[in-house]
Amino acid sequence: MGIFSFFSSKEQKEELNKGLEKTKQSVFSKLTKAVAGKSKVDDDVLDNLEEILVTSDVGVETTLKIIRRIEDRVARDKYLGIDELNGILKEEIINLLQENNSGDGVDFELPKDKKPYVILVVGVNGVGKTTTIGKLAYNFKRVNKSVVLGAADTFRAAAVNQLTIWSERVGVPIVKQDMGSDPASVAYDTVKSAISRDADVAIIDTAGRLHNKVNLMNELTKIKRVMQKLIPDAPHEVLLVLDASTGQNAIEQAKQFIAATEVTAIALTKLDGTAKGGVVIGISDTFKIPVKYIGVGEKMIDLQAFNRKEFVESLFS
Repeated sequence: MGIFSFFSSKEQKEELNKGLEKTKQSVFSKLTKAVAGKSKVDDDVLDNLEEILVTSDVGVETTLKIIRRIEDRVARDKYLGIDELNGILKEEIINLLQENNSGDGVDFELPKDKKPYVILVVGVNGVGKTTTIGKLAYNFKRVNKSVVLGAADTFRAAAVNQLTIWSERVGVPIVKQDMGSDPASVAYDTVKSAISRDADVAIIDTAGRLHNKVNLMNELTKIKRVMQKLIPDAPHEVLLVLDASTGQNAIEQAKQFIAATEVTAIALTKLDGTAKGGVVIGISDTFKIPVKYIGVGEKMIDLQAFNRKEFVESLFS
């Protein structure tokens, strides 16, 4: 059973719809105005659609790609009515996400041959990184997976304290050291503790500093190196957490972290507080890294496995 499968699909969809409300209102109202008085998709409609997608933080390159695909459909079908535009737009965005391996909607299963499964979580301070770790731990525990947390952001007392609160709230052990300790040492101890406890998952927080990319790269490389003394292929997942409400700034952050380490999956938080939900599409297309989780609210169930079809249906419903 996957982590999120204990929630009903109806409940998940309701939370997703609520979480995307601001983006939906923004996109759908603009889309309605763009086609007002039109009987077919012409250059004016496409120009308006391009502006809507860009201002929804889909990104310029990704927007142009979507527009070109719709233009091809118009050219091929000769006549494309306004009523068909919504369906074709949804179809092309879903195809784009599929090409980038985002949002398969398959509940996350732990590989049977990787125990503990080691997740290294990266991202700048303030994006909801620690909260995402806490919610992941909660959801793992709900399906009877044992979890160990590692507080390897040893540069901020607040980070360690916040992760400790989450560990207590969820009821999972945490490995931490004194402030200023070597983050790699904490990561090593976390993996060692997970092995000794026969835990299923080890989730390790890291410092969210971007002012010096070289230092960040060196730190993450060292963390990987020391973990691999215990588990040669650790970490099994490097999860980059981004704040969707920052729009294009989230894309810039992603560039920095991807340059510093091998990111394998992305979690986008705070979609419920922004009209910039289109950034999910732009990030997936720009980096070709799967968007795996989205945060659509404060509750534990509001961290969802990303499902591209449900996301796009919700966005344009």
